[in-house]
Amino acid sequence: MPAEPHPAEPRPAATAAQALEAMDFFIATAHLGQQEMAQRLGVNVTDLLSFAYVLRAGENLLTAGDIAEQAHVTTGAVTGILNRLERGGYVTRVPDPTDRRRVRVAARPEAVAKVVALYQPYYDRLDAVFAEYSADEIAVLHDWFSRTTNLALAYIEELRAKDAGGE
Repeated sequence: MPAEPHPAEPRPAATAAQALEAMDFFIATAHLGQQEMAQRLGVNVTDLLSFAYVLRAGENLLTAGDIAEQAHVTTGAVTGILNRLERGGYVTRVPDPTDRRRVRVAARPEAVAKVVALYQPYYDRLDAVFAEYSADEIAVLHDWFSRTTNLALAYIEELRAKDAGGE
């Protein structure tokens, strides 16, 4: 079993405020990166996000409604998204084996290869950064990302409920 990786130098101390500031800049930079990736793939960011949900689902093909829910768009909007992704060669619609009235969305293998080719060099670099962390540190990062993603999604829903005349 290989030795657990450790950083070459101790990590600098940071306050919660400094971590939040670093997170804000990371999110802004990641957003710019997603725009760049989407542009290089010939899609918009919402379409790329929707395609990412299709990829994450793997063999458990999603319905249009599933994608709309995950991407936080209307069912009408997801129809346009899927039409663009289908025209662009990213997805295909396949009949639902249990309900003839529905279709499921599958990623096209050549589109998967195209996206992997674009993202893999970046993910390789991220893997190199993760290699500098111990298993316990990676567990903390995973926990933090998971919890803050759920927090962000809940806050988005709260804002939308207020806009819709809710509380």
